[in-house]
Amino acid sequence: MVQLIGIFSYLVVLLRAATLCFQSLAVGGILFLLLATRSEELRTDGFSRSAWRLVRWSGLGLAIAQVLFVVSNSMVLTYSAEISLREVLGANYVFAGLLGVVAGIALAYWPAAMRRNMNPVVLLPAAMMLAATVMTSHSASRMEGRGLLVSLTTLHYLTTASWIGGLPFLLLAMKRVSDVEKRARISQNFSRMAQISVVLLFAAGLAMSWVYVGSWNAVYGTAYGIMVSTKVVLFGCLLLLGAANYYIVKGIGQGHGQGARSLVRFGEAEVGIGLAVILTATSLTSQPPGVDLTQDRVSWQEIAERYSPRAPRLSSPEWKELSESTQETLKKAAAAGQSVPVSFVPGQFAAGTNGPADRAWSEYNHNWAGLIVFLMGILALLSRSRYFAWAKIWPLAFLGLAVFLFLRADPENWPLGPNGFWASFGEAEVLQHRLAVLLLIAFAAFQYLVETKKLKSQGAALVFPIVCIVGGMVLLTHSHSLGNIKEELLAEMNHTPLAVFGIMAGWSRWLELRLPPESNAKKYLAWLWPVCFIMVGFILMDYHES
Repeated sequence: MVQLIGIFSYLVVLLRAATLCFQSLAVGGILFLLLATRSEELRTDGFSRSAWRLVRWSGLGLAIAQVLFVVSNSMVLTYSAEISLREVLGANYVFAGLLGVVAGIALAYWPAAMRRNMNPVVLLPAAMMLAATVMTSHSASRMEGRGLLVSLTTLHYLTTASWIGGLPFLLLAMKRVSDVEKRARISQNFSRMAQISVVLLFAAGLAMSWVYVGSWNAVYGTAYGIMVSTKVVLFGCLLLLGAANYYIVKGIGQGHGQGARSLVRFGEAEVGIGLAVILTATSLTSQPPGVDLTQDRVSWQEIAERYSPRAPRLSSPEWKELSESTQETLKKAAAAGQSVPVSFVPGQFAAGTNGPADRAWSEYNHNWAGLIVFLMGILALLSRSRYFAWAKIWPLAFLGLAVFLFLRADPENWPLGPNGFWASFGEAEVLQHRLAVLLLIAFAAFQYLVETKKLKSQGAALVFPIVCIVGGMVLLTHSHSLGNIKEELLAEMNHTPLAVFGIMAGWSRWLELRLPPESNAKKYLAWLWPVCFIMVGFILMDYHES
């Protein structure tokens, strides 16, 4: 149970993200089948079966996510707050979860006859899904303007499902529908549906941001405002991809069938970045709105002072200058028969300090990692030119990162600290770092073989962008401080752009590999992702904690 409390905040974000993703797929699929393929002739048997299979599995996935959400919340409440199970079962989130479970199971076992005829009754479980999610949103907990905010939130979720959730079904239609004319009509129908959804999504998002953020200084002074800004940036990327797809669909409608492959490839990236937007929205629900946090906001002067350009820290303090680790404090307290109190944030301990030497060590680690990534980005950029063929060795820079992580990531363990090599594996965090070292070494060798064409499989080439995308999404879903402490927010201002550039690098490389050879976008994308890595290096080299 203690371990569950320790990961509770992150677990909630993941389960909420799973709920929103499955909801968007299920509702988006229903809307796609009802609107984009509204005539019987457009729903071919192969496509209809595949589409409904995806809708049903999404409903089942949502039901499972809701069950896990209710169970984990109930366990933590009964354990940490000493609330009886009977009191927990009367909570709003339990009712909302049960509503979502019923809706998901209903879709998963929707009668075949009603699937074939696309009976509008199927909108009922879709509405139940939306209601269950809205009930646990910020809008349902507001005391003022609740009705308007609930309506805006519902519209926001609905249009997200219509656009982002409908995209996988468009890609499915492009693969399953063989008739060129039918594909053109389906893509045009969805294009109109997506355009309306984008306008309504933007309007609802703008209105909610006005209410929840409240002021310009909350945009940059609170974690909520930072995540809203991140969502806007990713939304801009989605609009660019959507514009590209619009012109492709227009060409298909005029009889230019060769654009279908590009439509699918851009659609893949649009789905992926849409998922990142959903994850960002999930992170927003894990923290209080910026308008409610009038204390401990970061001022513009503090941001300018923290992130004013300065030379990277390339030397570290002595190990003896570092504060005692939390684990060492806990060991000593246990040996003395004392207990260390847990702070109000689940999983965080009141033990330990963060002195000047600790901050210097953290800066040193980030800055050196940034230098390595920066050099890797430069080499990757040079490798795009035929004049620097030798620069294809850029993946070997991961070896330098692995060596650095192995030697310097855990100062209290071998070879720097008192804990022996084998003894250090007893700590979960150290074990994760050591596993990361092995993965970096394997990845460096693997990607080097890809770059030098010794591995020619496109599947092997796609591993690199997938790693970039997953890494960026993990950064977006990391748990935030419930107290919105200034120092943590200032660090987050550094880490959030890393997530955005990681996602952009991954999807630009993905498109470079997946777009057809005749696409003009390939040559620009080939230069974009190395620039993203260079920017990641710059950000890490400018990381400071004081």
